[in-house]
Amino acid sequence: MNAGALFVAVFLACAVEAVEATTIVLAAGTARDWRSALIGVGAGLAVLAGVVGALGPALTAVPLRDLRLFVGALLLIFGLQWMRKAVLRASGHKALHDEDKIFREQLAAARAADAKEVGVVADWYAFTLAFKGVVLEGLEVAFIALTFGSNQHDVPLAAVAAVSAVAVVAAVGVAVRAPLTRVPENTMKFVVGVMLVSFGTFWGAEGAGARWPGSDAALLILVPAVAVFGLTLVALAKPMAKTKAASHRTASPTSAETTA
Repeated sequence: MNAGALFVAVFLACAVEAVEATTIVLAAGTARDWRSALIGVGAGLAVLAGVVGALGPALTAVPLRDLRLFVGALLLIFGLQWMRKAVLRASGHKALHDEDKIFREQLAAARAADAKEVGVVADWYAFTLAFKGVVLEGLEVAFIALTFGSNQHDVPLAAVAAVSAVAVVAAVGVAVRAPLTRVPENTMKFVVGVMLVSFGTFWGAEGAGARWPGSDAALLILVPAVAVFGLTLVALAKPMAKTKAASHRTASPTSAETTA
């Protein structure tokens, strides 16, 4: 994988996580207290910095073959989960991921919670909500950057891609002060799922001792093949979803029929 492909892969994957974290922070700040929410963001980033500082050297110390086998397996697990959800949503078997709905739900929950002051934090709920959002989504960002970067011996470039993704999404979120509903997150998740499955398969096979024809050039075949497989699943699953919806409507009597 060249530097450009590494940057794009890490940027897209981290952007998806950044959208979810930004939605949570916006809900905490808008409904409760911005100062407490921002303190939570700062505390979450400090925790992440400690985790990355501890994991970074540990990953680079692992033999490359063992690292690729381990990371390949993990990427396959994450990638298959993302692809499964994306296929189900695209085919109609699962509701589309709606950041606006998530924002409204987070907003309602935040407004309903009691206010509690702890030390310098005026609103503990806003702090906790923002902190958990940053740490949970940030751990996935850190994992993506460290694993991709370690495998390609270019952690700094992967880190730049991750920070760039987070910065761009956060800047847009702050500018509009609303959930990023125009970001095609479900499409991005499908694309990222394809990339994670492809790279996981590639690195896992190399870690197990296999040799790909053409070395890294094999990804030019592997990535489109996985994408076509995912799109084929969507095409096959769509008729089943329509049949299921039609049978559900037929089985459920309308209100008029019920009152007749």
